[in-house]
Amino acid sequence: MASNRHLGRIVALQTLYEFEFRTQSEDSSVSASEVLDRNLERYETAIQDKAFVRELVDGVIAEQADLDAKIQPIAPEWPIEQIARVDRTILRIGLYELLHRADIVPPKVAINEAVELAKAFGSDNSSKFVNGVLGTAYRTLVEGQSEHGSTAV
Repeated sequence: MASNRHLGRIVALQTLYEFEFRTQSEDSSVSASEVLDRNLERYETAIQDKAFVRELVDGVIAEQADLDAKIQPIAPEWPIEQIARVDRTILRIGLYELLHRADIVPPKVAINEAVELAKAFGSDNSSKFVNGVLGTAYRTLVEGQSEHGSTAV
């Protein structure tokens, strides 16, 4: 299941990356669902937990403004729009899992998976950047909240 979810995260990354690129290119025909369906079709036999991938894509899109608002103060020298698209997308996926999927994805797994995506798809420094931002997010947004009696942000 773990490698299955890793591949699922890769498909989610590809889908979110293409969706954002086409949206910013003013492609009015783009549909995240259609992009995801096409990407999932390529891995028909390899990904059994398609619901996990779909929930990840739909959740990141639904929470994008909130995720970006939480990322910005953690990386203040990098305005969100200036972070490389692939790194920005990986950060959104990782932060979404930290904040909204802790019931099925342990925090260390969410961060590690994001770092692995950054190593595979980002630049030379992407994995360090992603690790730093998500580590800080975990300490301030997840651990900080649980210390004050709340379990989630």
